[in-house]
Amino acid sequence: MRPIERIESRIFLARGQRVMLDADLAALYGVTVRRLNEQVRRNRDRFPKEFCFRLVPQELGNLKSQNATSSWGGKRKLPLAFTEHGALMAATVLTSPEAIKLSVFVIRAFVRMRESLVASRQVAAQLDALERRVGTHDRAIRQIFDALRELTQPAEPPKRRRIGFL
Repeated sequence: MRPIERIESRIFLARGQRVMLDADLAALYGVTVRRLNEQVRRNRDRFPKEFCFRLVPQELGNLKSQNATSSWGGKRKLPLAFTEHGALMAATVLTSPEAIKLSVFVIRAFVRMRESLVASRQVAAQLDALERRVGTHDRAIRQIFDALRELTQPAEPPKRRRIGFL
């Protein structure tokens, strides 16, 4: 797997933003999670809320269910989530050579994901324009548009099924 694809698989959606968790970012940058979080605390003014935020238990549960992960270990604190800008800022406060080298790949992965999102929005806009031109000409064409529109919508996270007796 190429570095960008490896990084893209670690980018999740939380609070409407694409983020990387502190453990994944620390592993990529070649430092411990403790060291990364320590640098964030020491440089708090470089990490405003739109760059880095702590997840709440419900958000962590949603991420686990999105990725079919049963457990991410027994951590004492909820993980930090870094946006694209926060991931780049983390590379600037860390001094490891891996952080400097991999920060370029992290930014490229975020940019690539953003471009694919823009592309799907453009396809949806083109479908809307084409649908307006065709109008109510044919019911079969409308069904095709509906099917295509469903394909351009992002997948909803699977609903958690309760286990046990009700």
